[in-house]
Amino acid sequence: MLSRLTRPQALAVLAAPVVALLATAAFAPLPFSIAQPGMTANVLGENKGTQVITITGAPVRETSGQLRMTTIEATSPDTRVGLPDVIDSWFGTDRAVMPRDSVYPSGDSVKEIERYNREQMEESQDEATRAALDYLDREDDDIEVGLELADVGGPSAGLLFSLGIVDKLNGDGSGGDLTGGRVIAGTGTIDADGTVGAVGGVPLKTQAAERDGATVFLVPKAECSDAQAELPEGLRLVPVTTLKSAVDALIALEKGTGKVPAC
Repeated sequence: MLSRLTRPQALAVLAAPVVALLATAAFAPLPFSIAQPGMTANVLGENKGTQVITITGAPVRETSGQLRMTTIEATSPDTRVGLPDVIDSWFGTDRAVMPRDSVYPSGDSVKEIERYNREQMEESQDEATRAALDYLDREDDDIEVGLELADVGGPSAGLLFSLGIVDKLNGDGSGGDLTGGRVIAGTGTIDADGTVGAVGGVPLKTQAAERDGATVFLVPKAECSDAQAELPEGLRLVPVTTLKSAVDALIALEKGTGKVPAC
């Protein structure tokens, strides 16, 4: 025999599975990583007591100013990120919720991911060196470049590595520094032909740059809108597409001549 539920009883019956679902979601791990502004490093100087760029086989210039590569720090691949973490981070301007697969390769173990990031960094260093020497028309010279950046993985420092090599070997081409004495920061992958590629986490990287004293930020042109989303006050965005466009923009900024690109 069936009996008819009153409205309060019906609501209670319907609410029970919803409450259970919310309770489960609150404690279940979600496929996200929480990221925040990470460390920056001046590629023209030392990082953790080790020179970032070393060059042999050619005279090296004394440089002023800084060229700071930027990073983000994300929760480790095996960290359990739950709904409360996501909600808390969603409303913080100094944190970002990112799909885990956009930060780490899907399905890999922590050790495999660490190895992958190291390989990406090593490949990026090789490409950055080739791009810089090709830009300077020095690829056939007997020049050896060493790049060392502890505890950093991935390819996003490529542009800054190339600029550091160019500054140490050639500066602005007329005796000055590419930086003009400023603290310049930026991000971007680079191919051996000098093409600058997009990276992730740009809004967080601009915050890291401003925190560490940068006044100019070099950003892959395709990510201008992302960089503008949470741009710190006083930080000037300069979009770039190639190593040459980055060098030209820095020289124009240093000398006060020519047009400096803007987002």
